[in-house]
Amino acid sequence: MLRRLFRPRQARVAGEALYAGLVAQARQPALYTDFGVADRIDARFELYVLHLSLLLTRLKGHGEAAAETSQTLFDAFVGALDDSLRELGVGDLSVAKKMRKLGEAVYGRTVGYQNALQAGDGEALAGLIGRAIFAEDEAGQGANRLAAYALSTHEALAAQPLAELLRGQAAWPEVTP
Repeated sequence: MLRRLFRPRQARVAGEALYAGLVAQARQPALYTDFGVADRIDARFELYVLHLSLLLTRLKGHGEAAAETSQTLFDAFVGALDDSLRELGVGDLSVAKKMRKLGEAVYGRTVGYQNALQAGDGEALAGLIGRAIFAEDEAGQGANRLAAYALSTHEALAAQPLAELLRGQAAWPEVTP
């Protein structure tokens, strides 16, 4: 009885597993070597946000379990972001201000990515990716290739059974340019 009472909810387990998979996918070397994403903190953050958006888009509108899993996934992302800021030496008094600013950025990017993904608009997606992930003079082909990758990943996640995602199992496609 007690074991069942203190067992974590399935959505929590799934959300945390999805976050771990998202991080592993966003750290794929090909994203940096083949797509030209700079190996900087801000670019890595933006890749995490892109992959977070892909998962949130997939889970959106699929019922209570998907909504709870999405929330746990988002909470894991925000918690890791908070931990990273503290590890980088941001003081306790500044963390809240920085988190608010980053939260607004995450929200804005997620909405933009979701709209472009759901519309299948590669051009709009490439524009968003170019501004967020690449410096203005670096965007070009890298943004177009990353947008094509994001669209194909969106399709792959859409084809994956929802039940697998609700168990925390996202089958990320291989990263190829």
